[in-house]
Amino acid sequence: MQHDKHVVVIGNGIAGITLAQKLRTRSDCRITVISAESPTHFSRPALMYVYMGHMRYQDIVPYPDWYYKEQKIEQVHAFVETIDFETRTLKLQQSEPLTYDKLVLATGSSGVYYNWPGMQLKGVQGLITLQDLELMQQQTKDIKQAVIVGGGLIGIEMAEMLQSKGIQVTMLVREKQYWQSNLPEEEASLVTQHIRACGIELKLQDELAEILGDETSKVNAVKTKNGEVIPCQFVGIATGVKPSIEFLKTSGIELDKGILINHFFETSIKEVYAIGDCAQFKDPARGEPALEQLWYTGRQHGEALAAVLNGDRKPYARGPWFNSAKFLNIEYQTYGFVPSAWDEQKYSSLYWEHPGQSKAMRFFYERESGRLKGVNLLGIRFRHDLCHYWIQENYTIHQVMEQLTAVNFDSEFFQRYEPELLRQYYQQHPDRQAPAKQQSWWKLRQRFSLFAETPDNS
Repeated sequence: MQHDKHVVVIGNGIAGITLAQKLRTRSDCRITVISAESPTHFSRPALMYVYMGHMRYQDIVPYPDWYYKEQKIEQVHAFVETIDFETRTLKLQQSEPLTYDKLVLATGSSGVYYNWPGMQLKGVQGLITLQDLELMQQQTKDIKQAVIVGGGLIGIEMAEMLQSKGIQVTMLVREKQYWQSNLPEEEASLVTQHIRACGIELKLQDELAEILGDETSKVNAVKTKNGEVIPCQFVGIATGVKPSIEFLKTSGIELDKGILINHFFETSIKEVYAIGDCAQFKDPARGEPALEQLWYTGRQHGEALAAVLNGDRKPYARGPWFNSAKFLNIEYQTYGFVPSAWDEQKYSSLYWEHPGQSKAMRFFYERESGRLKGVNLLGIRFRHDLCHYWIQENYTIHQVMEQLTAVNFDSEFFQRYEPELLRQYYQQHPDRQAPAKQQSWWKLRQRFSLFAETPDNS
């Protein structure tokens, strides 16, 4: 890209800042990053640890001010009021207008709220932005009880944050089990039991009807659709997120749920691109989401668009789906495609769960071909690159079982439980026999540089 071109990025989250960094390694063009939320990039997933006292805000700011000066990445802390696409001009609140040659929209997500009675009361909020964190710190000081509305990943984070302060937490979840819309029944049941074992009260198959306040307009209870009144001084709203595109509604750019893009991140406006949570693919591949609202996909978007802007015009290809999270102290990972329910005629799965600990894993595969489609892990960690390799190379469940120890991230797990898992596999597939010697395990270990020790040839 020519050095006199000006690339302006709206949003300094993981997508926007990754784009700026990767573009700088390829080009000496002028780069400006604008954000109304914060003066500089910070680690959004770490906000909860600031609230819990494990980290300070400065600890979640990965790059010091001198870094941006050295990289010649200009930062503007301002709110973008309007965009004039014809003149390529941004009107900023309390700042001079800014012109661009190429514009990247990386505006992220905002919370989804419903019109519940009492939403305006003090003590009711979501948790998406830095400002939300600051408000939550103020509104939960010295309170005793809180209610979380919604059962997603933001909800469990808020619950853990509040519980760390000694606050009694109740969660309203409309499903029969926690996160049952995403997890198969067994995993959802395990997570549900674990959350309750950690002292958080779950009200399943119930929803918020009304938020009740006192004479000072502060929340003091919620009423559920089942008629229960739950005392509380804080209500956390965790009912999902949506692309932050309100300021673009009348701009003329093509929108749906998000900003519509092709696989080069191009929008309907020339020289305007969109990445991250706010972007929506017009033609996603079959079975793939149009919105990719994850941290790691935001980073991938930034990397891919930097290449496109520098003339390396290749369509974006995400690779196998991946997500990770924590349900209190259970680490969750999912690779590929594992639905909450499936057609038993077409698909099958190998599921193992520890009888006394919150540990489980599922291998989901096509019944006829045996082709691995996805993996769910709870309380167990596999090697990311190898799981992706299995799925990308169309490995079968049988090949995966032969090479299982190569994916081992925690040797203790396999020393104790691998025979149990393999026993279940051979019960499901009695036509299969354990190989006498599995040298392919070591070869795969070497290929991915997973282990440094010499092979055991005994």
